[in-house]
Order: sequence, then C-alpha cells, then structure tokens
Amino acid sequence: MTNNKLVSIIVPCYNQAQYLYEALESVEQQSYKEWECIIVNDGSTDNTEDIAKTWVLKDIRFKFINQSNLGVSSARNTGIKSSKGSLILCLDADDLISEDYLQLAVEALSNNPNLSLIYSEAEKFEKKTGKWELAEFSLQRMAESNIIFNAAFFKKEDWNRVGGYDEKMKEGLEDWEFWIHILKDGGQVYQIQKVCFFYRINNQSRNRSIISSNYKILYEYISKKHIDFFIKNIGSYPELVKKINKMKRDYEALKYSRKNALKVIFNTLTFKTRKK
Repeated sequence: MTNNKLVSIIVPCYNQAQYLYEALESVEQQSYKEWECIIVNDGSTDNTEDIAKTWVLKDIRFKFINQSNLGVSSARNTGIKSSKGSLILCLDADDLISEDYLQLAVEALSNNPNLSLIYSEAEKFEKKTGKWELAEFSLQRMAESNIIFNAAFFKKEDWNRVGGYDEKMKEGLEDWEFWIHILKDGGQVYQIQKVCFFYRINNQSRNRSIISSNYKILYEYISKKHIDFFIKNIGSYPELVKKINKMKRDYEALKYSRKNALKVIFNTLTFKTRKK
C-alpha cells in the first residue's frame, strides 16, 4: 500500500559511517515533512549500524534494515521494497541534499503528473568544489553518457514496471542503466533550476575506482540490454561507422585547409618582407 503524499528516501550504506550522519541530517532538515527514510546497511564492517540507530531512536520517520554485502543495486531495491511512498529518492550515504529538495520535487510533480524523473542542478564538494555542469537532458545525450546523477526522484510504479535496479551491475553505472530503462519507452524529465544536490568527491567514490576493463564490460552489458534504445537515439553500428569516418574526413579537411591558410599567410608575409 503506497501513500501518494509520502516521499521515501533510500540511503544504502557500505562502510561510509564517517559520512552517514551528515547525509541523514540533510534528510532530517527537509522543509517537506511527509517523508520516510530507509537506511540499508549493505554488510558494513564499520559502525554504520550504530549511527543509523541513533537516527531511528531520534525520529520515527527513520527506519533501518541490515543485509549482507550484495551491492548498491540490491541495497536500493531492498529499501524500496519496504517503502510506503509513491515517490522515491535514492541518496548515497556520502552525499547531501538541500532542505527544499523534496518540497520542490513534490511541487513539480503536482504541476505535471506525467513526470517520470525529477532532478536538480548540482554542486561538488570536498576534494573538488564548484558547480557540476550537467548537459541539458535529451534521450540522445542520455544514450551517449549518464547526464543525471543518482539522487533523482522517480515513481515507485516505474521501479516496479522495470523490475528495479539491475543487481548484476555491482561495479557501477547502475543508475544510468536504471534511467534508460525507465525513460526509453516514454516519460518526461524535469530539472529543478536550483542546486539541491551536493556530490562528495573523495578517494573512495565508486565511480572513481572503476577500472577501464570493467567500464568496457559494463558498457557492453548496457548496450546489449537496451540495444533498441541505443539504435533509436544514436544509430546502428554501420551508421556509427559512417559518422565516425565522416568526422575523420572533416577533421583531415580542416587540418589541410588550416595548413594551407597558414602557408598563404606565411608566403604573403615573406613576400612583403622581401619587398622592403
């Protein structure tokens, strides 16, 4: 049974106890009060459980689940399965949200019930700081790379429809695959024109630790799973080869024209110098 006014925030945590308190504090400070926060301890060996339970005792809207280490996709799915809200937000344990993020998302959905995905502008902090420049959303850009961070709002009914996060994707890019799965058959996307998400850059970030060989495997897996989406928005393999070859030819032509232009300029200057 879902509650249409309730927003369910899912916070998976694996050995990130040092950041968890701050993340949960940003949840507790929300101006929109109709929320629940489900913390899923994904087999941590640090004091994640102790920190989570302090919040459970402090505010009944916080809930806690323990599971063995199965990866972030599994942890998110576990939390969503036990959630009661119709709108879901997954927040990593080392990131933060602004106090009005929920309020602005709920208002956006109220104004347009056809929205499938709601996110905001974002900012990086800690090791790197400053605005996170995100490309304007389009399905074509989404097919080229992930342009939406993981802490975006989506409907629980869409999570049910696509079968949740893909638990085979333990090495990363699971949020990109999930967004593709939700959006490839339709659905509108809205970006709140305000910084409401704060992305922590540190040496333990999962995406920073993905080695190139794993990226290759992940890209191949996503490509095969959603081949129809990629062909529709980027083109078939022969079309891509043609585009790449045309780009190479254009680049060579540009280099050649610039080389000739420089040659003309050089010869002109040399001629004028000799005349003097």
